[in-house]
Amino acid sequence: MARIRILSITGTLAVTLLVLYACSPLVNYPKKKVVEPKIVKENFVANDGSMLPLRTWLSKDRPAKAVVVGLHGFNDYNNSFASLGNYLSRQGIICYAYDQRGFGGTSGRGLWSGTEAYTNDLSCFVKVIRKRHPGIPLYILGESMGGAVAIVAMTGNNPPNADGVILVAPAVWGRVTMPWYQRWLLAVTSHTLPWMKLTGKGMRVIPSDNIEMRKALGRDPLVIKATRIDALYGLTDLMDQALSRAEKLNLHTLVQYGENDQIIPKKPVLLMLEKMPKATRKAFYEHGYHMLLRDLQGEKPLADIAAWIADHNDPLPYGTDNWK
Repeated sequence: MARIRILSITGTLAVTLLVLYACSPLVNYPKKKVVEPKIVKENFVANDGSMLPLRTWLSKDRPAKAVVVGLHGFNDYNNSFASLGNYLSRQGIICYAYDQRGFGGTSGRGLWSGTEAYTNDLSCFVKVIRKRHPGIPLYILGESMGGAVAIVAMTGNNPPNADGVILVAPAVWGRVTMPWYQRWLLAVTSHTLPWMKLTGKGMRVIPSDNIEMRKALGRDPLVIKATRIDALYGLTDLMDQALSRAEKLNLHTLVQYGENDQIIPKKPVLLMLEKMPKATRKAFYEHGYHMLLRDLQGEKPLADIAAWIADHNDPLPYGTDNWK
């Protein structure tokens, strides 16, 4: 009887493992390298030929003094940097932002492409931009998920050639800071129902106090409204790496965070800051939300970005370096 029971348990485990393998999270990996990365009209052509829609805000009425490469957040796309690009262009700073794989107007929309794909695209894009604008400082600005991509890329084996990093509400909510039931639920659903989509409806989460902007996002067909669970699983893997490697970010860095952020909790952000070099500039905003640059008081963090680019050591006009 005991032997039969052991065989039954073994069989059940085998079937379970087969089911989990068959339903493992889908990753839409890039294809093999076929071209040299380049900009063609309004697209960044990645090395596998993927077309990543690109927006550019050139410096207005003056020579450019710096370049900023913007990396958007999860389920968003390059249009999220419209306010940033318009503001910086008036300050003599060029801004570029491309749709990351699986988001915006790219192919495979809604599918996760793997951390290596996102970091490699960034390194390739920065290389192209360096050739376009030689001799002027270049900064990577990552918002939310884009911040996590920036951290992992800059601490990897092929870091982008950047002079500094700006992390706006960086997505560093790694598993070590999640309650056990969230980790368990994500692990189970991503290996049993990876295709299932979540909308977030009914959740009382406020991403910004800018109601009109939020309504516009709701109407925008390029903003993803329903998220595959395996995409969330991939995002969590990225956040794990970003949090664990933040201490290796040894270059000029500005971190901006709104104290009303309801998307990325304070705990992982504070843990990240504890790990980072002492020279890291911190800017907290008492009335800021997750979509910090698009909040009603968005010009404050925008002004701080321009001021920090002008001089990394000068006091920031608005952001404070301590929680209130």
